[in-house]
Amino acid sequence: MLDKWYVGVDIGGTTIKLAFVTTEGEIVTKWEIPTNTSEDGKHITKDIAIAIEEKCQELEGNKANLISIGLGAPGFINMETGFIYQAVNIGWKDFPLKEELEKETGLSVTVDNDANIAALGEMWTGAGEGASNLLCVTLGTGVGGGIIANGQILHGVNGMAGEIGHYTSLAEGGAPCNCGKTGCLETIASATGISRIAIEKVAEEPTSILQAKLYEFNTLTSKDVFDAAAAGDKLANSVVNEVSFHLGLALANLSNGLNPEKIVIGGGVSKAGDVLLNAIERQFKRFALGRVAEGCEFKIATLGNDAGVIGGAWLAKQNVVATK
Repeated sequence: MLDKWYVGVDIGGTTIKLAFVTTEGEIVTKWEIPTNTSEDGKHITKDIAIAIEEKCQELEGNKANLISIGLGAPGFINMETGFIYQAVNIGWKDFPLKEELEKETGLSVTVDNDANIAALGEMWTGAGEGASNLLCVTLGTGVGGGIIANGQILHGVNGMAGEIGHYTSLAEGGAPCNCGKTGCLETIASATGISRIAIEKVAEEPTSILQAKLYEFNTLTSKDVFDAAAAGDKLANSVVNEVSFHLGLALANLSNGLNPEKIVIGGGVSKAGDVLLNAIERQFKRFALGRVAEGCEFKIATLGNDAGVIGGAWLAKQNVVATK
């Protein structure tokens, strides 16, 4: 273990992903540990420090081989100080994450939102490689996003930039969102939103593949919807059209202000591939300015679960460069 590596860390509600990453963005080794949320998550920084130390020993090296740590965390974060105001699923409230992890590891630590570091990862070595102006949208249980302009994440005045999932798609009559509002994009374009819409519509088309699925399993997944759409199911395609309309409109409005080079779609829903991507792009072109649409390429994210740790390493690298 003679090389110098960055440590990328991606904290989730159930697991913490870690990786040693080269200065060129290649993963040397990666592993996971459970997220210990007991006692309001106070053991997490020590667990990360121990995991890093043990991996160094396994590779017959020591922490002198490690340059810096870049970390993504959920919740409301002060990016400059690495202070977590609140991360409900972890248990943190007013928690000095950067300070505690630096104390435990002896390494410098840079902290950002988990959606943002995934965006940075895709920019560095993934679907957004080569682009310094891009939007990354994650379609999973919720809808997350990261906005990169001139190679830098946009945070806004208090770290809330990129909350694409809370664009208002339906001003009246929309479904309730976890944020407390109604009609957010997340209530339509997330996996749970797609499932909800399909279940609500299934009675309209008694011959649909989806009705048989719902009868058999008592639920519908977003995968069920996209598989049925690919098979030509009329109802499934109407759901895909509704979802892609709202996604395309939101991304076009955002792009008319930001003029990105690439839009990267990730998360579990993105596994639908071209069925999803082509539908979104059609709607995007309806609402985006001509030159904005011409300059923008849609891509499916390529890094999967590695996006966060690679983005964390990028974050650490930029911090080291900035402090030299």
